[in-house]
Amino acid sequence: MESSSPSAQSVPDERQAQRAALVEHRQRLTDALALAPYDLILYLERAVVYSDLAYPDLAAGDAYRALLLTDEVLNEGFEYHEQAKESLEAHSSDPYPKVLDYGDLLSNIKNMADGEDVEGSEPYRQLATTASVRCFQVLSLSLLLCGCLASASDFVEKGLRILPENKELLEIKGYIEQVARRRLRLKPDESVDFHDLPDSGVVRREVYPWNTHEPDRFSDESLSFLNGQLETMAPKCAVKVSCLPVLLEGESNTDGYDIIPTCNQLGLFAKEDIAPGEAVLKEYSLLTANNRHKESTCDACGTELPPLKVQTEAVSCPECYDTVFCDEFCFSRAQKQYHPAVCDKDVDSIAKDPEAKDVAESLYLLLLARLLAMSNHQEVHPLDLKEIKYIWGDFVPTQLNDIDLSVNAGPPPEWTLPFSFKYNIEIPLHILEKMDIDIFETLPQHDLWVFNTAYSKFRGTASARKGLRDGRPEVAAVHPFWCLANHDCDPNVTWEWGGRMTLFARETRVVGNRPGGIKAGEEILNHYCDVDLPVKDRREWAQGALGGWCMCKRCRDEAAATNGSG
Repeated sequence: MESSSPSAQSVPDERQAQRAALVEHRQRLTDALALAPYDLILYLERAVVYSDLAYPDLAAGDAYRALLLTDEVLNEGFEYHEQAKESLEAHSSDPYPKVLDYGDLLSNIKNMADGEDVEGSEPYRQLATTASVRCFQVLSLSLLLCGCLASASDFVEKGLRILPENKELLEIKGYIEQVARRRLRLKPDESVDFHDLPDSGVVRREVYPWNTHEPDRFSDESLSFLNGQLETMAPKCAVKVSCLPVLLEGESNTDGYDIIPTCNQLGLFAKEDIAPGEAVLKEYSLLTANNRHKESTCDACGTELPPLKVQTEAVSCPECYDTVFCDEFCFSRAQKQYHPAVCDKDVDSIAKDPEAKDVAESLYLLLLARLLAMSNHQEVHPLDLKEIKYIWGDFVPTQLNDIDLSVNAGPPPEWTLPFSFKYNIEIPLHILEKMDIDIFETLPQHDLWVFNTAYSKFRGTASARKGLRDGRPEVAAVHPFWCLANHDCDPNVTWEWGGRMTLFARETRVVGNRPGGIKAGEEILNHYCDVDLPVKDRREWAQGALGGWCMCKRCRDEAAATNGSG
């Protein structure tokens, strides 16, 4: 076999070197932002680096923060006006920072300034106006690449209201229309309704190269900590390393194979025999969410409370009377872990009573809000909280998420993390502002990649309870030890959630109606979806929640039988 030519071998090396240089540049800008958190130019520069690294979502996040800072500069009554103005004026020694010298932007601004006043005569105001248009350019193109067409269209129109002739914005508007036509499957003679565009897509789901908060989950230190926590919840179980089948991107011909790719993950294993019907694990969590406004639900654990007239143990917060808890235990735990961060802050109405299409996203958002409240009150980085630190977010290796721009490149990667401007960027920052948190000064704790990492861990592991009124999910929770019990479509446990998550050994197994119970040494096999669904539906659920098709033995056997293979 002939060896590859030196030039062919050098292409990946060159790409890796370019990527490493960009990651290093990103770190320098991040360090600079730690010293100058109100510097909108630094945010724009980092947004461009993110674009070059193929993280359009992160580019949009930085461009949006830069846009908020242009508003701070241009409005004297805004909270961070002086800090943002001072930071921007530090860039006024040269006519314009390099990041603003893009396409026709500067010539458009000059022509506009020659004919009329551009937000006042002061240089810093003209600079802020120019920066705002650059923000709209980056936001609209980045959100388009993320699949958020409605938000992309909104920002491109805002930019065009300032510079109607800007070539780059007009080109982006054209791209949005092209993509909208493909996604909506419009005929050539059908017009695009820009008021009814799709506004969600998918982005990279990975452990970011700069994420120093992800633990070595298989280390002796991690296993010792987890087993110490588990002792009181599941005395007959232990956390160990488990070998699991790798989730596939989609349909394949491997269902009939005897040997399939596997990977290591953490799992729960029985230390002793567990009888059918016996409780395996009882876990209490405060990482909960409720998307019904002013419903009778415990704010801490998510338990549905009885009607007010028969409530005997319920406790209301004396500072915000509408916030109700099951009892003194829940109120005390809430006070210690999160509630003071949101008490009487008008956070409780955000993302409540959503439209049917937004129910799931609202619950994930509210889980993020609870995580941020816990982080703020406990003064711990969100990703270091034990409630999510050891959860695996079904991450894809960074190199598999990268886009190959070479001539001989294969198809682009399939990103798997659901994303929208509203739920990943806009509302999380709004929640932080409601909590009286400075979203610029606390960037290390509240960067967009931190939110995305938390969302990756929530999806596929959060459990939800449907309301009796309309059958829609209305309460969700993350139980970190419950979700260490790995999913299998032939589980040996079932679960019940009512204030505490309880796993029970099944009386009978799903496949073959075999006797239940768990022997010492066997893995605890949980189920995250309705196991009565057909294999096609179960795999479609796994694709959305876990990032790939379920490859458990039951799914492979049923798919192989359906396809006539094996």
